[in-house]
Amino acid sequence: MQIQKIALVTGGSRGLGKNMALALAKKGIDVILTYQSKKTEADEVVSTIELLGQQAIALQFDAGNVKSFDSFIAKVKEVLKEKWEKSQFDFLINNAGIGINVPFADTTEDQFDLLNAIQFKGVYFLTQQALPILADQGRIINLATGLTRFTLPGYSAYAAMKGAIEIFTKYLAKELGPRKIAANVVAPGAIETDFGGGVVRDNEQMNAIIASNTALGRVGLPDDIGGVIAFLCSEEGRWINGQRIEVSGGQFI
Repeated sequence: MQIQKIALVTGGSRGLGKNMALALAKKGIDVILTYQSKKTEADEVVSTIELLGQQAIALQFDAGNVKSFDSFIAKVKEVLKEKWEKSQFDFLINNAGIGINVPFADTTEDQFDLLNAIQFKGVYFLTQQALPILADQGRIINLATGLTRFTLPGYSAYAAMKGAIEIFTKYLAKELGPRKIAANVVAPGAIETDFGGGVVRDNEQMNAIIASNTALGRVGLPDDIGGVIAFLCSEEGRWINGQRIEVSGGQFI
């Protein structure tokens, strides 16, 4: 009998996280997804997953508040036991995040600290606290950005945090190897979502500039990302470890 796999997707109520959750469900994987404030949207994703024939649940989670992680992990343990009769889950997808676009010279300490709390510190310590309930032979997928390879003005702090994530992921791959847990980075290029105020989606000039500098001739869509996450959680992706996989259509190559 095939053992049911479960993924935890942070920030799964909208945008890329929603697409990831649905792509995982289409692969036959159950999903625990998190939201910060948009419970209605999160519940709609749960309903869609259930229509696909998989189980899902949405939990509130503040990705930048490390002090709340103990209670969050306790809640994950609770739902694993009650809904799945399990004590562990299989795939951790650290997707939750925000974007701040401001020139380096104008970046404030508060903006820097907020980005660090959500994009790096939160990911680091959530992963650490999740280790006891992450199954051996599981997977960790962290989200980075094309902006760690190429540069666009205004993203120095954001990209620096994502650069830290890329280094962190290599250490995860090395140190968790004895447990046969693979860790990888997926680095999207510019995607049409509401991320960062929807600048890529809603600013026609920005959209056109990015499309003209992308080998495949358009800006990315959420559907371009979710399937890659699902693949990395599949049996076919088992031997990929410690890698940065950019999914950008050939942006700025």
